[in-house]
Amino acid sequence: MHSFRRTTAVLTAVCIVSSGLLAPAYATTISTEQLAAATAAAVGVLSANHQRLHAALDRTDLAAALQARGVSVEALRDRVDALTDAEAAQVLAQIDQAPAGGDVLGIIFTVFIVLLVTDILGVTKVFPFTRSAR
Repeated sequence: MHSFRRTTAVLTAVCIVSSGLLAPAYATTISTEQLAAATAAAVGVLSANHQRLHAALDRTDLAAALQARGVSVEALRDRVDALTDAEAAQVLAQIDQAPAGGDVLGIIFTVFIVLLVTDILGVTKVFPFTRSAR
């Protein structure tokens, strides 16, 4: 009787483990927009968002900056082509919202804090209202 229980437990464990490994694949439905984007990518038709991103990649200064960081322009073009139209629109929105020269107020505040700390440590004497720690 003990061997029957052991055999049954082993077979049950094998069945449970193998049922997780041999799970069937299920097909899902896709929307018309996804089908149109996949078809357009296969045919080579680019949306307006993709064309804007490709135009940005044609700039020589951007290509040089990418090469300096070890990113090839061809690989980036392939990634742009793989984007859906919604993703390309999101990337363009982020590019349009990015500040052109950075945050000037943040830079000024950082310089002020650095000078204030160096004044307190006694390295510089820029502000008359600080007392040196020395």
